[in-house]
Amino acid sequence: MKDIGIYIHLPFCKSKCYYCDFCSSPSLLDNAEKYISFVIKELDLYREELKEYSVSSIYLGGGTPSLINARYIYDILDHIHKNLNATNVKEITIEANPKTIDEEKLNIYKRAGINRISIGVQSMNDVMLKKIGRIHTVKDFLDTYKLIRKHGFNNVSFDLMFNLPEQTLDDSIRTLEIAVKLGPEHISYYSLKIEEGTPFYDKYVNRELVLPDEDIERDMYHKGIELLYKHGYLHYELSNFAKRGYESKHNLIYWKCKPYIGLGISAYSYFKNYRYGNTENMNQYFSCINSGGFPIVEKEFIDKNMEMAEYLILGLRLIDGIDYDDFYNKFGINIKEVYGKTIDKFIQQDLLLEKGKNLRLTKKGLDLCNLIFMEILP
Repeated sequence: MKDIGIYIHLPFCKSKCYYCDFCSSPSLLDNAEKYISFVIKELDLYREELKEYSVSSIYLGGGTPSLINARYIYDILDHIHKNLNATNVKEITIEANPKTIDEEKLNIYKRAGINRISIGVQSMNDVMLKKIGRIHTVKDFLDTYKLIRKHGFNNVSFDLMFNLPEQTLDDSIRTLEIAVKLGPEHISYYSLKIEEGTPFYDKYVNRELVLPDEDIERDMYHKGIELLYKHGYLHYELSNFAKRGYESKHNLIYWKCKPYIGLGISAYSYFKNYRYGNTENMNQYFSCINSGGFPIVEKEFIDKNMEMAEYLILGLRLIDGIDYDDFYNKFGINIKEVYGKTIDKFIQQDLLLEKGKNLRLTKKGLDLCNLIFMEILP
């Protein structure tokens, strides 16, 4: 039986952070109960197709999934366990923000089988949190983290950001130092990206947003890598670090081009050589499912050329890189026959490193990986 991951999008939040371009809104919260019932109906549409698959991971993202009644979370997960092959699920993650979790919710999460919590921390500086539109304080986060540990969750991830407005190198490192002392099993350490349609984008276009220069941003990244490595965190993906054995099983599904189903508005799936995305409009989502159809608004067939390119691009995001034998076993062709000139070019430029049958990014390649990825795309 083949493994598959399930992603569930819960688009509810108390307020929009200034950098966020995800499909989420405080105005959707009144529809939470109805929305959950339709996510379950959408799941039922896949039941027949998923008979040959075993659910290996479930990820509840958003938005802020921890904002809604925990009973809704329990209902979704209970439905998955009762209607799909989910007896061997290894990891169930819920995203949570400080101030949105309490004792009752954590007890229900435990009963529902959730075994990993990803906390949106972003910064350990109250001034910085306010600048980026977060509604919690550092104390709120620390109280939340203490409560999570009290309830026996032993797989916790922190989401941290750097390259924030007017942020110094010292501030970014101080955030990491506080984080590693707390000892989470996993840390995601992302550079702020300015996305169109966000308040930060408008400020950036109007030159009202002061960001660290490129050299400082790269120092934040590389010095962050050094600090995390020093404290026992494995750098296993461009922006992700984990204690051994605690790499995100769900995200590895994406990076290794394994199949997954996305449920809810704006969710994407990769299944049977198709990538497809759901509508972002909640009323359209309800209407499609009410009529017995999938709420899909875009669909793309992934042919062999695109599949090989994505396998290489996503594989190179992993610090261990690509194994040539794995590529051959998956596609029946030697990787050098397809990408030999490109690989040789970037090896000569010290962006890629080849050791035997392994290909990975160099330190320089970590900074310039997008140049490589753009050239690989067909």
